[in-house]
Amino acid sequence: MKNIIIASLLFCMSCSSSKKNKVEDLPVPPCINSLIDGFKREEVKNPPRSVYQYKYKDQIVYYVPAICCDFFSDLYDDQCKLLGHPDGGYTGRGDGTYTDFIDLRTDEKLIWKDDRK
Repeated sequence: MKNIIIASLLFCMSCSSSKKNKVEDLPVPPCINSLIDGFKREEVKNPPRSVYQYKYKDQIVYYVPAICCDFFSDLYDDQCKLLGHPDGGYTGRGDGTYTDFIDLRTDEKLIWKDDRK
């Protein structure tokens, strides 16, 4: 009986995640990891910073939601080239460059979310 309890505890411990703040275990371009590392060095924002991966018009893109009202969200390609700001800003409609992003994006994956307090 004692061996069963110990085995159960070891199994439960092995199932717990050792990844800090990394929600999805996906291949992420180094430049996106660098972007996340930069966010980790900033003060905690409200709402907390996060990075999502989407498929948009047959390419993988990375979306960083706005940190607060009247700020733009950011949309990056897989080389960390800033493509534009699909939403946010004073009007909530971004900078007008990717007006269809919200409607056409698919395959959402949360890559990282700041869980600091």
